[in-house]
Amino acid sequence: MDAATRHFAEHGYEDARVADIALALGIAKGSIFQHFGSKDALFLEVYKRAVRSFSKYLDVPPEVREAGFFEVLRYWLIRTEHMVHEDWIPYRIYLLGNYGTDLALKREINRFLISEDPYGRVEFVRFGLQRRELRDELEIELIVSIIDWMVERFQDALLTAELDPGLFRRQGELPEKKEARIQQFLSVLERAIGAERPAFAAKRVQRSERR
Repeated sequence: MDAATRHFAEHGYEDARVADIALALGIAKGSIFQHFGSKDALFLEVYKRAVRSFSKYLDVPPEVREAGFFEVLRYWLIRTEHMVHEDWIPYRIYLLGNYGTDLALKREINRFLISEDPYGRVEFVRFGLQRRELRDELEIELIVSIIDWMVERFQDALLTAELDPGLFRRQGELPEKKEARIQQFLSVLERAIGAERPAFAAKRVQRSERR
């Protein structure tokens, strides 16, 4: 698994060769196929292992958790680049699984993410609902999906930019600009799924009364 993980991370999914992994290990290629069955099955196990190594949403310092749902999100978004520097290999595997595999394998990856929920998304959403920071008229599954669509895709962009800076920008960005972009993103997300703030609600009632 260690050898396969590094090989996929370095060569990508399409260019990875089971024969090369076997050669590096000094074993027959058939031994790998006998155990995993196929290259797809091998990569799926590598992907599962990489994703399970990530922290869950609520694995944050107590003071961050106490600050609430959106502060937890801010914590992880700000730490995105640091996580890549700590160990780039699992994040490369994560990105390959999400964007560099064929449809059949992506379907298996999605089944795994839904059934196991390795990031603790459902628990995190329930945390936000219990704190009354999220809109309680929305289904939990919908909020989880929105986090998938928006939060994880936004973090993917930050990860991809860090792993391959030339993909999104040539001269880099100032830290202040990144922080401002994260703040803008969180503001948009809070408008979409956040519970209505009392002050905002009162102002809206006043505008309605004036009409």
